[in-house]
Amino acid sequence: MSQILDYGYLIKNKGEVTYDFKVSVIIEKDEYGYYAYCPELEGCQTQGDSLEEVIANVKEAIELYLETLSEDEIKQCLSKEILTTALEVQVV
Repeated sequence: MSQILDYGYLIKNKGEVTYDFKVSVIIEKDEYGYYAYCPELEGCQTQGDSLEEVIANVKEAIELYLETLSEDEIKQCLSKEILTTALEVQVV
């Protein structure tokens, strides 16, 4: 059994074996639209005019990025622990 199964979900789709992964995605909105990136995958980023478009674009970017990596590289990238939170701060 492949090591990749330790952190991915094996899916059999029409005789093809694929893996599903959960990754962190940061989405920012500015005056030009939306910008998204995946902190686990250095350089994996995209943009879109709407939230729906940027989500579709970043999903595609992540899938294409992962296709270029070996199983060991995927394991190394996706084993990073990414935590997000919101903090309340005071400004004087």
